Amino acid sequence: MLTVAAVAGSAALPAFAADHSSRRGAVEISNVQYNFPGRDIRSNQSLNREWAEVTNTARRAVNLDRWTLSDRDGHTYTFRHYRLDGGSTVRVHTGIGHDALGDVYQDRRTRVWDDRADTATLRDEDGRLVDEVSWGGRRHGDHDGDHQSDRGGRLGGDHRDGRGDRHGDERGDRYDDGAGRHDGRH
Repeated sequence: MLTVAAVAGSAALPAFAADHSSRRGAVEISNVQYNFPGRDIRSNQSLNREWAEVTNTARRAVNLDRWTLSDRDGHTYTFRHYRLDGGSTVRVHTGIGHDALGDVYQDRRTRVWDDRADTATLRDEDGRLVDEVSWGGRRHGDHDGDHQSDRGGRLGGDHRDGRGDRHGDERGDRYDDGAGRHDGRH
């Protein structure tokens, strides 16, 4: 009897709800450059060398309107009218600039990402956790097993999306090979 109710309940789920969560699960923080190469001369050019990349790993486009990207201290960037095509990446720069395909700007005058330890968090328009990448020492939430970066401030990182396993896709943890690519270890 319980099995029938569970099956009937899942059949009653609207198609758009299942479609929304599958698209949401295909978007991830793919890379963060928090300690950019070269001297920090406290210019807008320096600020724009600090960035986070958000990638849509699915084939279908995802509307990122009202999605947010934030750091541990609550500095929050809100995507406005941005559609991320399937297989595409958008780079979210810290400094001031003109938004274009593949590059958006937070229009900040100071750095966001902490070099020693921080967490980049991506949330959808309803505030649900989509992905989270951490580096450095212990952070909020006291997550065990976070990937520690010693690659000079560029990180793919250890992901969490709040859906059971660490990435919500049964693939386990992903690690970066030092050049911003994930090595596929689980």
